Amino acid sequence: MKTFVSEVQKYWPKMEESLGHSFQDKALLAEALTHRSFANEYHAENLPDNERFEFLGDAVLDLVTSEYLMVTLPEAPEGQLTRIRAEVVSMPGLARIASSLDIGPAMLLGKGEERSGGREKSSLLADAVESLIGAVFTDGGFDAAKAVVLPLFVPMLEEASKVEGQDFKSRLQETLQASQRALPIYKVADASGPAHERIFLVEVIVDDTVISSGQGRTKKSAEQAAAELALIALSDET
Repeated sequence: MKTFVSEVQKYWPKMEESLGHSFQDKALLAEALTHRSFANEYHAENLPDNERFEFLGDAVLDLVTSEYLMVTLPEAPEGQLTRIRAEVVSMPGLARIASSLDIGPAMLLGKGEERSGGREKSSLLADAVESLIGAVFTDGGFDAAKAVVLPLFVPMLEEASKVEGQDFKSRLQETLQASQRALPIYKVADASGPAHERIFLVEVIVDDTVISSGQGRTKKSAEQAAAELALIALSDET
């Protein structure tokens, strides 16, 4: 184990440099980069995995990005702020950050996870980003976490703000493609009201599961509403 850990540890100084945070307690960095598969493999060592930091980092990330959007978009309604944050703080968005930080080689993975390509898995890398943010918060407090989060996420937040209001169906398709999931299927689940005032209910189905539904006076508007809610639902999954 020591040889393997040493091989991975050589990536950690670069990781700290990319984050813009030098850990006072290096054990926190180690924990943030320890996947459950590695901790389980060496259970006799009583190694903590990064899932608790992932939980904490998720909350810190939501707070920092929410505050940024509140300040920079003072006129935006709650729904718009939620959509922008959901697009960025999602598995594809976090995986992009992980790629920029080159997190994959720096992680401690079990042999099985290593063989199955864990260092390139979007879900695993996204979790590691949140874990690192949680570890930074623990090591240096909110200001340190904010100093790490903003440089990484502001470009994506600005990008999402500019495209806000564009076609939700296209954005949903791009999001699903980025995470290598099946493309959405739109199904009219209900149509009610008189002919001149029809209300359509459309469901979005991904991987044979209904993930959202939306209403509109036309099928197209109902599909857009359903796609918008699907984007938020996908973000909540992460």
